[in-house]
Amino acid sequence: MTWDDLDAHLDRVPGTVSAYVCRLDASPTWTRHADAGHYAASTMKVGVLAALHRAAEAGTLELDADVPVVNEFDSAQPGAPRFSCAPHYDNDDAVWDRLGGAAPLRWLAERMIVRSSNLATNLVIGHVGLPAVAEVWALAGARNSVTGRGIEDFAAREAGITNTVTAADLAALLGALASGATTSGRLASPAGCAAMLDVLLAQEHREDLAAGLPEGTRIALKNGWVRGVRHSAGVVLPDDAPPYVLAVCTTTDLAGGDDDVEDDACRLLAHISAQVWAARHHL
Repeated sequence: MTWDDLDAHLDRVPGTVSAYVCRLDASPTWTRHADAGHYAASTMKVGVLAALHRAAEAGTLELDADVPVVNEFDSAQPGAPRFSCAPHYDNDDAVWDRLGGAAPLRWLAERMIVRSSNLATNLVIGHVGLPAVAEVWALAGARNSVTGRGIEDFAAREAGITNTVTAADLAALLGALASGATTSGRLASPAGCAAMLDVLLAQEHREDLAAGLPEGTRIALKNGWVRGVRHSAGVVLPDDAPPYVLAVCTTTDLAGGDDDVEDDACRLLAHISAQVWAARHHL
C-alpha cells in the first residue's frame, strides 16, 4: 500500500474523510483534508479532560473532591433555560446511578473518556468552564477546533453555537498530551499528561481505530459518534517502533451513530488504522 492508494480508496467513500498521521513532535507523514471542520461529537471530551487536570494543577479544584451529581446545566446561549441530559442518549449507567448523590471529579473524568458519558462531561464542564477548554485547544496549537457548548445543549445548538474539530487539531491535542508525559509540556506537568494518557489507554469503545491494530497493541484513544459522524484519534504505542498519532474524522452516511455497534464507518477507520500500522516503521 502507498498513501496514494489509501487516498484513492477514500476518494470512493461518500462524504468527507479527514486524516492526520505523524510521529510525536514531527511533521505529518500523511494528511487528507486535515483542516476540514467536522461536528466534534465526543472527541471534544479530550479537551475537557485536559482542562480539568490543568485546573487541578493550578489549585483551583481537587480531583478527588466529591461534587454533586446533578442533571441540570447552564446553557451556552445567554438567556436560555437550563438544560438536562437524556439517560437513553448516554453510554454509562454508572454515572446515572450516582444521580442525586456525589462523585469525585477524577472518577467523572474517567467515565467521560472510557465510557464517553455525556452526563459526566457536562458535570466536569460545569466545574472547569468552557473558556478553560478553549485555552487547551490554543495551547495544543489547534487552529480551527471550537468547544462552544456542553452535550445536549439544544438551545445553544439552535443558536449556532457548536463543537467543531479537525483531524489536524485532534492530532495536535493528542500529540501534546503524549509528548508532555515525558518532557515538560504545554498542557500540563509530565505527571498530569501521563495520568491523562492512562485514562485514554483504558478506553472501552474499541470498535474503530483500535480494531485495526494487532491484539494487545496499546492505543491512547478517544472516539466520538452520532448518526452521520464517526471520529477517532489516538496515540499508538507499538513495541517495535516509535509512537505515532493517528486522527481520522468522517462525516458520512456510513456512520450509523449507534453505541458499541460496528458499522461501515467503524470498519473504514479500522482499515485506515491497519494501513498506518503496516507503515509504522516508515512514518
